[in-house]
Amino acid sequence: MTLEQLRIFVAVAEHAHVTRAARALNLTQSTVSAAIAALEARHGVALFHRVGRGIELAETGRIFLEEARAVLARAAAAEQALADLAGNPRGRLRIHASQTVANYWLPARLIGFMADFPAVAVEIAIGNTAEVAAAVRAGTADLGFVEGPVEDPSLSERLLPGDRLMLVVGAGHPWAALPRVAPGQLAETPWVLRERGSGTRAEFEVALAGLGVDPDTLNVVLELPSNESVRAAVEAGAGATALSALVVAGGLALGSLRSPVLDLPQRAFHLLLHRERYLGRAARAFLETVTA
Repeated sequence: MTLEQLRIFVAVAEHAHVTRAARALNLTQSTVSAAIAALEARHGVALFHRVGRGIELAETGRIFLEEARAVLARAAAAEQALADLAGNPRGRLRIHASQTVANYWLPARLIGFMADFPAVAVEIAIGNTAEVAAAVRAGTADLGFVEGPVEDPSLSERLLPGDRLMLVVGAGHPWAALPRVAPGQLAETPWVLRERGSGTRAEFEVALAGLGVDPDTLNVVLELPSNESVRAAVEAGAGATALSALVVAGGLALGSLRSPVLDLPQRAFHLLLHRERYLGRAARAFLETVTA
């Protein structure tokens, strides 16, 4: 088994298509098909189901995919370690971040870093907190940035200055003219919240518990997978929500959102690192940038 076969297998699994995987790898379709066939024949397993003209991961393929990704991540780390010996940071820096961090906090910091280290190719992926933690654990991300704590023995966390959640409603909401909302009033309105697994949702539920409010008593009418969709629904009059101050600043300035006071705490952002994997010079340089 070679690293090239593993790369081909992962590409086919991720694209669910031999031709698209070949195109992404800049290989011929016959080369890709032969690599998959060789893996299957050598180990006597079927990694994919051939369904008509399509291809789907078999259960054996799903199990092998996680291991293949881990091996490729270790190989990339070894390659990065060698590159670091050459001097200045270079190579790839893979960052996974939750939505609020990726869309509102990271960009300004990335611009300065990329100007200082032009030889580093930065790759950004966005997911919720659970997805970011999984990427760091699997080695497909060098650094993870999320909005809430993560309990995972394979990961270490560092706290970074963050922001705070704000209660916001649309301009036509009954609470729009109120200076303050009491915790006892929170069950009186519909709510639009991020999906479970997001740091914003988790942090808000912790804050509610601190206010003596059971999150299950809220009338959650919509759960949406992005900050922007939640904000748009609230601006359209769907109910109340709690989002990062970074996310709602524009709507508050325009008057499409209002924010009656609710005592929600400041929160830190969380940097996730794998406890055992090598951290390259590019990653260390970026950490210096964001923690300076």
